[in-house]
Formats: sequence, structure tokens, C-alpha cells
Amino acid sequence: MKVIDVDNWNRKAHYKHFCGLKDPYFGLTLPFNVTKAYNFSKENNVSFFAKYLHDCMKAINAVENLKYRIENNLVVEHNIIHASATIMRSDNTYGFSFIDFDENLNIFIQNIEAEKDRIENSDDLYPPKNGLDCIHCSAMPWLNFTGQKEPVSGILESVPKIAFGKANKIGDEFSMNVAISVNHALVDGYHIGLFSEKFQAFLNQ
Repeated sequence: MKVIDVDNWNRKAHYKHFCGLKDPYFGLTLPFNVTKAYNFSKENNVSFFAKYLHDCMKAINAVENLKYRIENNLVVEHNIIHASATIMRSDNTYGFSFIDFDENLNIFIQNIEAEKDRIENSDDLYPPKNGLDCIHCSAMPWLNFTGQKEPVSGILESVPKIAFGKANKIGDEFSMNVAISVNHALVDGYHIGLFSEKFQAFLNQ
């Protein structure tokens, strides 16, 4: 983890302005072509959710600003960002997970399955392992949304929030809307553009 010297940061004025807002988050909903990722999951008998979440996390970890967090009034850059996804139980309640990221898809899937098993056999809302070195994310495969709003606590937050929508078949291809909300003190539209390009490239592999 690296501490950013805010006083000598090129985002100093930007950072101080947006940190003064009650809600410094801004959000966008973007369409992604998930055809190759969907077909890969079916052909290899792996979870489609695990496949696109893995691609998403690779993109998150490839964009420096999406690894910034505000902790104890300091801006820090984490080395690796993990996934804190909401996971539904069989009784339709849910728990928050902390899924360790790994470049290897199979290891990442094992980490997801371990968290799914823990949550199914517990009524805890929060995971035993927690931190700001993650994104908060959820999948809503029942909904084809074109806009989405995350709840905010009222305190200064800095963890990006992502929601994945329904994969819709259009002809021979699948499209999925993804909403991303970020703290504008740390992330601009330019960085979301970088994320979008990288996410789509990973989905296409």
C-alpha cells in the first residue's frame, strides 16, 4: 500500500473540492457485450457470474485511480483490489462476501465458492475478513436496468460500487448493463473510460 502526498498531488484542488461534498459519488450505467464471456462459461461449465466478475476485477486492478482509497484522512493506493459481492442464500436473504482476487480464474472461482458456502451456512451480514481494498458489487440478473443508485452512509466513502444487470440476448449476442459509482475526489470520467475499455477487452478474451 502506498500513501499519496495530497499536497503535491496533481488532483489536490479536485480532491479537496469533492471531499467537501455530502455525497461525492457520481455514477454511470454502461452496456457491455458479454457474448464471448457467456459462451466461455457455458463451454467450460463455469459460472457466468464468476467469469465476468473476474474480468471486471482484472480491469479494476489495471486502473490506478480505482485502487485509491481514503483512509484515516489519507489517500492510499492498494496493491490489489478484491471483490466484496452480495451473495444470495437459498432463503433469498443475502450476506456480504470478501472474495480474494487472483489472476487465475480457477483459483478465483474457488474463492467465490468458499464465500458462497460460508454465507449459506451463516446468518451473518458481514464477512469475517473486511477492508477498503475491495469493490462493493452486486448482481441483479433479473433486471435489465438502465440506471441505478447505491445507498451511501453519510460518512466519507471511497470504495467503488458496481452493479451487474441481466444479460440480454440480441440476435446472436448478449449485452449486459453495468452500473459503476465512484468517489469523484479520486476518479473521473476518464478513468471510468479506461475501466470500460479494459473490462470489454477482458470479456472478449
